[in-house]
Amino acid sequence: NQLTPLHNNAYPLPFLFVFAGYFNVLAVVLRTNNESPWTDEFDKIELSCLIESISTLNPRIEWKKIKNEGPSYVYFDKKVSGDLENRAVIREPATLVITNATRSDTAKYRCEVTAPDDQKSFDEIVIDLTVRVKPVMPKCSVPKSVPVGKSAELSCLEEEGFPKSQYQWFKNKEEIPDDPKSSSKFLNSSYTLNADSGTLNFIAVRKEDAGEYHCRAKNDAGYAECPAQTMEVYDIDIVGIILGVLVVVVVLLCITVGICCAYKKGYFSGQKQAGNNYKVPSKGDGVDYVRTDDEGDFRHKSSFVI
Repeated sequence: NQLTPLHNNAYPLPFLFVFAGYFNVLAVVLRTNNESPWTDEFDKIELSCLIESISTLNPRIEWKKIKNEGPSYVYFDKKVSGDLENRAVIREPATLVITNATRSDTAKYRCEVTAPDDQKSFDEIVIDLTVRVKPVMPKCSVPKSVPVGKSAELSCLEEEGFPKSQYQWFKNKEEIPDDPKSSSKFLNSSYTLNADSGTLNFIAVRKEDAGEYHCRAKNDAGYAECPAQTMEVYDIDIVGIILGVLVVVVVLLCITVGICCAYKKGYFSGQKQAGNNYKVPSKGDGVDYVRTDDEGDFRHKSSFVI
């Protein structure tokens, strides 16, 4: 029907709302309650995909998981598939509910709705899901003993947690600050602490640095610690080292002098001559031996008999 305007070429205000709503229904429109949800591993999480307006009775709903290698279906043809099979359901009309999230579920997910009967027949939203993983017990390395004045490195590493773990070091159950000047107890220590890599480097160890050290790896999901390890710091005994070197030198000199005296007295040359004094006996005069074919059998010549 032809619309007849009222006075001043204007339509009634309620009519305009109805008229605008009519054309709005002809477009599928999506929204979400949370574009960047997060959850801890093995917990439940909802990826909300809400349809604000649509006129198609049976729209096609799809969910895709987007990673570096490309998109893959997790909900297609009214079935959950791929990584989320048996671990997710669709809550009407289009919200994806993951009942048991794992670390491999961290990715971007795209909700797509196609409505053939609407003037704007397609809409989509992207949701960035993060599954947080609690750190496991880190691997810690603490030197057992270090001499005074020497450098020392303590290391701590954990690779299971997500997001990536940050590290804290403790001495005798007290946290070591990033800056030694910020604490009166560590004011005289000379070290650098890297919370990202987990290394604690002592530039010059002091006697006061001896103690029990342990490391903590933490992220938004929780933390884990390694057992405490003892680091001893000892003084270098310079006098003892010098005396030890002198003893070794004296022993080597005594051995050398003993060998030289043995050579001069002929102990080594006498053994050589004794080994060369053997002479092959000569044949007896007038005796000739004739060997026969049989091994070990011989007989005298006639001259011997005579």
